[in-house]
Amino acid sequence: MAHRLIIDTSGPGLYEITGRLPALVSGDGVLSLFIRHTSASLLIQENADPDVQTDLAGFLDRMVPPANHPDMRWLRHVMEGPDDMPAHIKAAFLPTSLQIPVLGGRLGLGTWQGVYLFEHRSRPHRREVLASMIPAMSSTG
Repeated sequence: MAHRLIIDTSGPGLYEITGRLPALVSGDGVLSLFIRHTSASLLIQENADPDVQTDLAGFLDRMVPPANHPDMRWLRHVMEGPDDMPAHIKAAFLPTSLQIPVLGGRLGLGTWQGVYLFEHRSRPHRREVLASMIPAMSSTG
């Protein structure tokens, strides 16, 4: 069964959605997640130290600054603001889908792993993530 998660963002950064996922899983299989946007991403990342999220966002901002930065004057797609094309570039480097093992109705994440929506745009957005539980195939032989 497919589910649609709506995540409201208030600007750039990582938004943990791990707590919303257990209600979507059962048995054994794989939880598949897909974000329906081209300027945001999905990540599995450390959730113990918030400095990890801050450092990841800072790294990407240094690698891909806003379109009004002198290093980015080559960009052509600038009609939607200085954060738009850089957001598309960041999303091109990061995953837009994830697959998480499910064992005994529990997510197979590691001790310090969390699932995040990574918002790349400056203004608030309402993001949509599709989630599907794919049951494990049973062996009959």
